[in-house]
Amino acid sequence: MKHLNFSLTAVVVALLSAGVSVFCYSQLSNRQQTIVVEQKSPIQFTSERSAGPADFTYAAEVSVNAVVHIMSKFEPKQANTGMEQDPFFEFFFGQRAQPQKRPAQIGSGSGVILSADGYIVTNNHVVEGSDNISVILNDKRSFEAKLIGTDPTTDLALLKIEASDLPTLPIGNSDNLKIGEWVLAVGNPFNLTSTVTAGIVSAKARSINILNSDMRIESFIQTDAAVNPGNSGGALVNTNGELVGINTAIASQTGSYSGYSFAIPVSIMGKVVADLKQFGTVQRALLGISISDINAEFAKEKNLDVLEGAYVAAVSPNSAAHDAGIQEGDVIIKANNHKVKSVSELQEQIGRLRPGDKVDVTVLRNGKEKEFDVILKNKMGSTSMIKGGAIELLGGKFTPLSDKQKRMYGINDGLCVEKVNKGGKLSKAGVPNGYILVKANSKFVKDVETLEAIINEAKESNGQLNGSLFLSGYNPDGKIVYYAIDIND
Repeated sequence: MKHLNFSLTAVVVALLSAGVSVFCYSQLSNRQQTIVVEQKSPIQFTSERSAGPADFTYAAEVSVNAVVHIMSKFEPKQANTGMEQDPFFEFFFGQRAQPQKRPAQIGSGSGVILSADGYIVTNNHVVEGSDNISVILNDKRSFEAKLIGTDPTTDLALLKIEASDLPTLPIGNSDNLKIGEWVLAVGNPFNLTSTVTAGIVSAKARSINILNSDMRIESFIQTDAAVNPGNSGGALVNTNGELVGINTAIASQTGSYSGYSFAIPVSIMGKVVADLKQFGTVQRALLGISISDINAEFAKEKNLDVLEGAYVAAVSPNSAAHDAGIQEGDVIIKANNHKVKSVSELQEQIGRLRPGDKVDVTVLRNGKEKEFDVILKNKMGSTSMIKGGAIELLGGKFTPLSDKQKRMYGINDGLCVEKVNKGGKLSKAGVPNGYILVKANSKFVKDVETLEAIINEAKESNGQLNGSLFLSGYNPDGKIVYYAIDIND
């Protein structure tokens, strides 16, 4: 559950077992930020670091110019009392006093320039829900940014500004990071621009349960470099000046840095950014299994001989894993030619791939190793790519349901149509602001990515659907309402 901390303007996204809070700063002023580096598709990893005493001066010098300051503007939402246009109220009581408009709120974060022509990576929580995004370069030039796409499952977002000859960072290889290796965190904490701090890599493939998504991918680089509100979206850089991660969260009891920070490795970032740039949405590849980490107690309960790997708790019918022959009770110990010690490591390896890719998976079954060639699928059960921009086709702004909305309508999944654009397909069909979308074409809508896939499937169909989208859900008054939308271009 997220709690708003107004003194720090931070969003508390998880509580660790020791009473330590994990903070991702977003939406209000002084969001924690992460910085991104220029990436090419496919990413070309640079060479290994040379041994020798740590020298931070070169890495700091090349990094500060490639890290930007991001300002996100949030217009206040006016509550609808249902009396704003009531002539009877005005006749008997006079004209209502107009509510005073609240000032816009400003969130602050960081970003990393990925390409000389203006692509910038940051955290999703830095720009999520914003009405306007500004990017300030280290040379103080300011640009209005266009949001290319977001991925809440990894907390990444891709922006674009109209500029040229921008400074960038080479992309390093986060797989080669060693525990104890020196790294720098570069960002704009507390609106202090171009700030550099140093620390060491404390752990890798760390999952801290801060992302609010069923398909979240958490395999963070943990460091003790000082990261504070405003660092979110900033760069984690090795001493060679190579981007190895995007700073995302801190573990803290106060909301400020007190020991550990967490960054998204570039092994995940590179694939997400490439998908957003090429398709407008992330191509999520799935094994189609439920998995669990293994500890001593769990191993005893399941009569397992290993303490490492990802335990397969369930296999979905017609999934990639099912088709390949993976079974409930298997322990995945290797994937994509990498040893798997935990669920987060398996998620990281699969998260680098796209639907249709083949991955080698090794499991332990009854004490023996078995290998499988798995053809990965998307969430719709096919190997095709999902085209972005389908949501824009409808002409509306979709947001995840709050816990209050889920309780109110008695549902677990769905989307809220927060705003219907005038003249769009939703508007023409009569869909109101605040409509709770539960199903589209008889399929449950869990998130925006699912809705994108359903729309694309309908657009490409020449059969019964014939380019139509049938929505079912709740109007703001609680009535179940159905809408039919022609999505043909």
